[in-house]
Amino acid sequence: MKSAKVSPNGEVSGKIKFHVLACLLLVAALVSVAVAQRDKAEDPTAILNILVIKEDNGKPVRNAAVIMHPVSNSGKQSRGGVELKTDIDGKTSFDGIPYGKLRVQVLASGFQTFGEDYEVDKAKLDFVIKLKRPQGQYSIYESHPEEKKDDKKDDKSSPPADPNAKPQ
Repeated sequence: MKSAKVSPNGEVSGKIKFHVLACLLLVAALVSVAVAQRDKAEDPTAILNILVIKEDNGKPVRNAAVIMHPVSNSGKQSRGGVELKTDIDGKTSFDGIPYGKLRVQVLASGFQTFGEDYEVDKAKLDFVIKLKRPQGQYSIYESHPEEKKDDKKDDKSSPPADPNAKPQ
């Protein structure tokens, strides 16, 4: 075992100072990483129970994809998230959702996509999501009897402009 080189003045060599300083910096870096990765168990989490049903008859929707993303205070969706599938009874649940805003999207074949933001502020939350059947597309080429046609009659009260008239 080598002993540290000590000069007659009682000073330790520069090489040993360098090694001691490097070790101290390494320990400081490891401590800071450990503090940054604090235990997530300290943050409160919630249990979510979700029931997905059909809006028209209230029957459960099985095998629907339920996607959950945390949302920042500015309304931006964070990266990462959780995707769950509903069972035969239209139910799914997840334990460990952190408190705060949560964006829930539900996708199921034959239904409109559902999406809404929720505030997770309780230890246990139950959601009932009603999925709608797709609506028909709106076309300007089809007649729409529910719209008022009185708007076009008002235009006839003033005579149309003569395209051959000279500007004055």
